[in-house]
Order: sequence, then C-alpha cells, then structure tokens
Amino acid sequence: MQMRLMVDGDGSPVKEEVIRLGQRFQLPVIIITSVDHYTTKEYPPFVRLVYVDKGADRADYQIVKEILPGDILITQDYGLASLVLPKQARVFHHSGKEYLKETIDTLLMQRYLSAETRRAGKRTKGPKAFTQQDREQFYEIVSQILQKTE
Repeated sequence: MQMRLMVDGDGSPVKEEVIRLGQRFQLPVIIITSVDHYTTKEYPPFVRLVYVDKGADRADYQIVKEILPGDILITQDYGLASLVLPKQARVFHHSGKEYLKETIDTLLMQRYLSAETRRAGKRTKGPKAFTQQDREQFYEIVSQILQKTE
C-alpha cells in the first residue's frame, strides 16, 4: 500500500507545502476539514478533500478512521497525534517536529496543565506567528523524511 500524506486541515498553515511534497514524491494527499472551510479552489487530481460535519473533533474522528500504517499525518493537535501513533503512522506538527510515542504523554500533560492555568484565570502564551521561514523549514524536514523512505 502506498504511503499517503494526510492533513488535519481545519487550521493547518502548511496545506500548500504538503501538496507540493505530494507532487514531488508522487504521493496522494488527503485533506480532512470541516464544511466550515469549504472551498471551490481547484486541486490537482492526487489531492482529495474530505469534508466532515461541523462539530468538535469531527475531523479528528475521520482521520483516525482513515489513517493507515505508514501514512504521514500533519496536525498541531497532540490529542489526535496520540490516537494515530498506535496505528503505525508518523505524525508531524506544522513546525516539522515529529510526535513520538516516547514524548506524546509529556506533551499531553503540558497541554492539560496549560488548560488548568487558563481555567484558573491566568494567561498562557499562545503560539508565535507562523512565518514563511517556518513553512520552508517544515517543507525541508518532511522532504528529508520522504527521501529516506523512497
């Protein structure tokens, strides 16, 4: 079975980079997103858009259902990453950082503690703005990973 590139599309800033990677390495790309993000934009034939109903975690459920061993998922959602890793898929943040079974529990705990801090009325730092340099770094990192798997 051929590896596929999957994107948790609701907030991903690297959809275009993933499409470029799919084209370069001749891999199918699947973008799973809410109907809230419906587009009439034309995509190449190797790109499939999957729309899910509105609602919390609907895209996540679809991704968990569709992902196969060997696929690569791009998401910023630690919870989703933790559900996909046991399915022998590789999971990357849009920064290019790979989520690993060995570190996912720590990330989930940090997310929990940040949520507790916010619930207590304290502020936490949000993510820094995503730059063109960040996009290029993502592309290079995932490109190197894909070259190794050829």
